[in-house]
Amino acid sequence: MEHGTLLKDIALGIMFAVGSAILARFIRQPLLLGYVGGGILLSHHMGLSLVKSEESIEIISEMGLIFLLFIIGLEINLRELARMGKSMLVLGISQFALSVGIGLLALQFLGGFIGSSKFGLLYLAVASSLSSTLIVVKLLQDKFEVKTLGGRLTIGILVFQDIWAILFMGLQPNLEKPDPLTVGRSVGAVVVLIALAFVISKYLLSRLFAWASRTPELILLSSIAWCFLVSGGAQMLGLSMEMGALIAGVSIAAFPYGNDVISKLGGVRDFFVTLFFVALGMKIPVPDAATIGISAFLLVYIFANRILTIVPVSIALGNGLRAGFITALNLSQISEFSLVILALGVGYKHIDPGLASLVLTAMIITSVVSTYVIKFNDRIASFLIGFFARTGLRDTPAAATGDSHGHGEAEIVVLGYFRIARAFLDRLKSKHPAWTKRTLIVDYNAALSKKLKDDGFHWAYGDLSHPETLIHSGIENASVIICTISDTFLKGITTRRLLQNLKQLAPGARIVMVGEEESDRSDLMALGAHHVVVAGEVAGNDLFASVQAIVAKPTSIRKGRGKIAKRKSVR
Repeated sequence: MEHGTLLKDIALGIMFAVGSAILARFIRQPLLLGYVGGGILLSHHMGLSLVKSEESIEIISEMGLIFLLFIIGLEINLRELARMGKSMLVLGISQFALSVGIGLLALQFLGGFIGSSKFGLLYLAVASSLSSTLIVVKLLQDKFEVKTLGGRLTIGILVFQDIWAILFMGLQPNLEKPDPLTVGRSVGAVVVLIALAFVISKYLLSRLFAWASRTPELILLSSIAWCFLVSGGAQMLGLSMEMGALIAGVSIAAFPYGNDVISKLGGVRDFFVTLFFVALGMKIPVPDAATIGISAFLLVYIFANRILTIVPVSIALGNGLRAGFITALNLSQISEFSLVILALGVGYKHIDPGLASLVLTAMIITSVVSTYVIKFNDRIASFLIGFFARTGLRDTPAAATGDSHGHGEAEIVVLGYFRIARAFLDRLKSKHPAWTKRTLIVDYNAALSKKLKDDGFHWAYGDLSHPETLIHSGIENASVIICTISDTFLKGITTRRLLQNLKQLAPGARIVMVGEEESDRSDLMALGAHHVVVAGEVAGNDLFASVQAIVAKPTSIRKGRGKIAKRKSVR
């Protein structure tokens, strides 16, 4: 394909996606619908046939899925998942197994829509058991629900679903005669890749990142390079690049730089993810009445399937009714992996192409509905809890408290660790040592983290010029936020812009800023700061007090002068 044509197609994809997204925003609809609508307008099925090579945009859009899974990996706290242990393991296994089993029983009557192949029912059951990682995670991130109990259960099940999908893809070539060696090789490849990634990250990357931590741009580029290195290794081992990206993210998630990388990759990810949804919209065929009817049935079936396979298990494991319903609602759509599995199935002649088109249409419908369901998941869960309460099934206290949106226990957040912050924290530690455990320092200098942690403080790596870094640091529940850095030392942002970001991120916090001039004080106070310290003014006042104390003791000054005169006379 010609270089100019590719750029033109990408440009058209972005422009139509933006135009449709603006319209979606104007009528108060999710932006994802706008992106899909832009693809429909560009397609040759129902649109203007402006894009010459849909495949090229689709290949580029896969980068969005790779970046998304890498970011998911960075947000997966293995210790936290390990603490959930039994819940996560049982839910991850039971959800897929029960979903496929229910699908094999409940979808049989579709008959002719499945096709004549004997594997059609199996493929449809598997495809409808997998949920969309891309849609779910993006919407949960937009709502800041990734770290809630329901969010953690959702992400954990998605990780297990990706593993199940890869195992099924390893089984596909030998579906006629399943070969245990093939499945064993796929499992072995995953284990080898995970082991190598964690060994390299522990003994090599940890030192590299510590050395590069003073240059945030280098941290970002090193992380992206690591993502593609592991993704390439996964492809060489016969796994998907997406699985490699997930493993790459998890392997460095424990590093203190993860939040900063997530915040800076967000824009790049959104660019490629937008193209993913544009490519999805361009695939949608002109639907007939039968296809729409079956797709609507699949929509209802998937909602019922997720509730039946997740909620009872969640209650049995002690996670509660609310967390179970929210997790089930979050996962009520069809996965991108399902399309890959079906495309491979068509290539192996396991299924008819018509089944792949049917599932694609159902995926679009479930994705559209899911954007609203996730947006209002808490309200829908409350309604369902109220409905089931009439039957005597009530939510548990554990579920009510488990879905907290808290991101940490820090009440005092100090942004930047330089001279002013150092003096302030030393004073805080000496006067109020119990406060250290309630104080979080956000700074980019990882070399200081050990000392601060040894002193009892919490520390998070962060670049103050990127608001998303602060989101992931967990400042929204802080009582007091102190920015100890003035405009002279801030890079990529001003104290005024930073204050505006802080007001949005933590509307309940009292914010203290540092300025350089009296005009800084008036401007920052007008923007909502509760107190502004002008560093030069404080230093000048302290200097005046010192000089005043000296001048107030003239005897001491005369004695000092007398000693000096004596020394001169001796000489």
